[in-house]
Amino acid sequence: MPSPCNRVILAAAGSRKTQLIIDGALEAPGRRTLITTYTTENLAQITRRLQEVTGIVPGNISLLGWFSFLVNQAARPYQAALIGQIDYIQSLNFTGQRFHRTPREQWRRFYFDRDANLYRDGVADFACRVDDASGGAVVRRLAAMYDRIYIDELQDLVGYDLDFLDRLFQSGIEIIAVGDPRQHTLSTNNSTRNKQYRGAGLIGWLRKRQDRCTVETRAESWRCNQQICDWADAIYPTMTPTKSHNDEWTGHDGVFTIARDDVHTYVAKYRPMVLRHSRTTDTMGLPALNFGLSKGSTYDRVLIFPTKPMLAYLKNSDPARLKASDRLYVAVTRARHSVTFVVDRRDATYAMPPPDAELHSG
Repeated sequence: MPSPCNRVILAAAGSRKTQLIIDGALEAPGRRTLITTYTTENLAQITRRLQEVTGIVPGNISLLGWFSFLVNQAARPYQAALIGQIDYIQSLNFTGQRFHRTPREQWRRFYFDRDANLYRDGVADFACRVDDASGGAVVRRLAAMYDRIYIDELQDLVGYDLDFLDRLFQSGIEIIAVGDPRQHTLSTNNSTRNKQYRGAGLIGWLRKRQDRCTVETRAESWRCNQQICDWADAIYPTMTPTKSHNDEWTGHDGVFTIARDDVHTYVAKYRPMVLRHSRTTDTMGLPALNFGLSKGSTYDRVLIFPTKPMLAYLKNSDPARLKASDRLYVAVTRARHSVTFVVDRRDATYAMPPPDAELHSG
């Protein structure tokens, strides 16, 4: 039977999503709780923050990466139901390319490399097939192991991972999934399955499951000031506007553009975190972090070297024509006080004077 307590929380950047999970896991010491998330970096952060509160990870709380969870707790235990062998699966092939034209019925080539490692793109698919082949034993086993499962960074789950989540919603385990469709910079796999539900499309998938979970919106930020929240909200105009709880005034607050000629002077004065799209981006010799890798971080100020589509968006403010809107949203919402885009002074529409002069909001 589905749990009546399944919750999905769609929370804006800076809304303390991870803290919600930590507080919830610690408030029920008698519950057998699993916390899972896609990236190792996020899992390490959750582990560290739990330890900061309690000194250790409490015995009733298990921490697993999403793929470790799928491989070890779903695919392995009942693999024989599908492949007739109890110890075939060795590990996970995270980077290799599987034979996409191979029929799913030819499971050895479709799901596994030559060393019997599951291809990343097929893990959740395989887990669902094993659950079917075993008459639902996979999910029943999980229901016997856990009372509550927290899933962080829900927006990273795509393809058959959503199908497996659907089974968890109907397992009797209390599922609490937290994420932000606007921050879909990573994906658990490259499958075309459920492709219409990637990113902001996730909301459509959730609407079809109102009988299995409640959906809550947390449209508030303790990180970004209101000017930054408003600018970031405009990238996704159909989503609930964000209210800021950061009312600190520093004298340089909001969203700005600056000419490349003034960048080094600006950096010396304000010491922002420099963000870029990729390693190939020219950051004028400044050390920088990729947009996607900055997710989950907080800085007082960020300096962004935008892509060409982002430069165009600074001029036309048309989110429908913006590419990589999720990465832009992530980059902008890392900042507490100011976000500054590097532009060419020759374009007078959005070029700005040097930082020692009066800056005008973008």
